[in-house]
Amino acid sequence: MSEMIETKQALDRVIALHPRLADKRWSEHTSASRQEEFERLVLSCGCELVHSQVVKVRKVLPSTLIGPGQADEVAHVAEMEEVAVVFVDHQLSPIQQRNLEKAFNTKVVDRTGLILEIFAARAKTREGVMQVELASLNYQISRLVKSWTHLERQRGGVGFMGGPGERQLELDRRMIRDKIKVVENDLAKVRQMRSTQRDGRKRRDILTVALVGYTNAGKSTLFNHITKADAYVADQLFATLDPTLRQTKLKNGVTLMMSDTVGFVQELPHELVDAFRATLEEVIEADLILHVRDIADPESKNHKAVVLQTLEELGLDGDYAPPMIEVLNKVDLAPHVKTTIREDINGSRIALSAHTGQGVDDLLALLGKWSELNMVELQLRLPLSDGKTLAWCHEHGSVLKQQANADDLNIWVRMSPKFQGYVQQWVVT
Repeated sequence: MSEMIETKQALDRVIALHPRLADKRWSEHTSASRQEEFERLVLSCGCELVHSQVVKVRKVLPSTLIGPGQADEVAHVAEMEEVAVVFVDHQLSPIQQRNLEKAFNTKVVDRTGLILEIFAARAKTREGVMQVELASLNYQISRLVKSWTHLERQRGGVGFMGGPGERQLELDRRMIRDKIKVVENDLAKVRQMRSTQRDGRKRRDILTVALVGYTNAGKSTLFNHITKADAYVADQLFATLDPTLRQTKLKNGVTLMMSDTVGFVQELPHELVDAFRATLEEVIEADLILHVRDIADPESKNHKAVVLQTLEELGLDGDYAPPMIEVLNKVDLAPHVKTTIREDINGSRIALSAHTGQGVDDLLALLGKWSELNMVELQLRLPLSDGKTLAWCHEHGSVLKQQANADDLNIWVRMSPKFQGYVQQWVVT
């Protein structure tokens, strides 16, 4: 018998390039943190990172971003290491990308393209796939500039008529624009469906709590702990892409709808912010935001700034912003962090560990307190035979106590003021 030899497909060998522009102040710590984050993004694509290089850019060149000597140096490494792709931690213009590909003799992918690649690999639901597709199409249409210039030499005819290169470029643009319209229409239907679902939750007086935060801050772990769900959890960037919603019932009887959302990252491409608006509407329409922070990360303060800036881009600023609680996660690795509770809940800070469960009960207690802020407590006197109203009170409020007499049933119930009219005839004044 011939020997069976298992072969494993080799990973693409890649380089990570980290431009450091002179007009932006880079501390040693910030530069190292940004470099580590980008390398983790590269590894998330399933590549073999064989070289990582910081390039100081004194003057940005419109043609290549970096200088010719620096490009030659990278090209030499790419040739020696037999590299397939060079990932650049900066947004490149189509011209810069094309010229760098010629200089390196490899494929070149900028930061936006890398994040889109990861999102495309991770999206699972139909909505998530559509959102990534829309972002990719908007990105691709800007990459078509002069991509068919090799055909222009074949141009024939006279006057203003363009050659085959120009026609092919217009055909590609038209095809992409048509596809964008189709995807946008499909996403509009998804947005309408989500809006209908949210209206239904509001009619049933279900409060919505959205978890937001920097990528890999521990949102999905906390989400699973609170809702007993099984959302995908991994120690990697952008582990969660598709929105996940689960109901959970607090000890005071109030039902909450918890929403787990995609993590934010520095310089999140605008294509993704726009394309993921349907998903992020769960954040926009939330009654409360839980901002989950990895408090053990030295860059936690910078990550907080990124999240707040992204929320501002979504229109959640000032009077338009719902109350927010900071969840300082991984306190088991940073025991010096303390909980701070404010009277109106907004701006409170809860120190916990989603991994060990430490402090999660404190968060649930705070959510219970917040859920009761705008509720009213009523005493109702119901006929003993009126089981229908009693069941309604259990469904739409929290029955605190009930006492049966010979002729009637007294109950004390906590509920939203908007439901008070339904039970007004039974209220004891």
